[in-house]
Amino acid sequence: MKTTKFLGLPLLIFVYLVVSVPFQSCEPDDEINECDTCSMVYKPNIYIYPEEQMELSVRLKFPLGGKIVTSIPEYGNGWNINVDTSGVIDNAYSFLFYESKQPDVWQRNYGWEVEADQLDAFFRHNMKDYGFNSAEIQDFIDYWIPRLNSYQVYSICPQTKDIIKRVIQIEFSKQPENVLRLFYVIKGSNQFQDNLTEPAIDEFRRDGYFVTEWGVILE
Repeated sequence: MKTTKFLGLPLLIFVYLVVSVPFQSCEPDDEINECDTCSMVYKPNIYIYPEEQMELSVRLKFPLGGKIVTSIPEYGNGWNINVDTSGVIDNAYSFLFYESKQPDVWQRNYGWEVEADQLDAFFRHNMKDYGFNSAEIQDFIDYWIPRLNSYQVYSICPQTKDIIKRVIQIEFSKQPENVLRLFYVIKGSNQFQDNLTEPAIDEFRRDGYFVTEWGVILE
């Protein structure tokens, strides 16, 4: 009997730990400040370039949990839009905008460290290398450069399509031939950390019906 009691205590502790330790996920109905393991993605812009004018449905999926926090135009149950060959959406928008909360799966081993006064030039060059055009890059510059002014140095870690789709998937009623997705994890500091390996950049072909997207995780 004593042996049975001795074995039962560790078992109870194990069960308690399994039940009580939270998993790395976000429930879709979590409030924005209630998820310790989740991160915000700020201002992803989705640019759509069909070869001919089309009616299109676009849905965002969060396979590990998460939710849209804000969107333009209003997301509702998904975007149902008309897009012309220049990328103009519903005769009003240049891109689909959203911000979302989802689990933090972002890599922080590969990237660059850039002095604050070099950020404009860095992003223009880096985003062009990834495959963004001048208008898409200018949208990024106009929004983010004025906001990145609190530190002397910024670490910039790119998150490409294979990483992003683990937590945010985009479904199109008509699938694009090519999709470019790039988020940056950006963290400020007042000195160089020298802890990042420079990544290789794959070529993106802006051919046929294609989609591009950029966004930021700000730390």
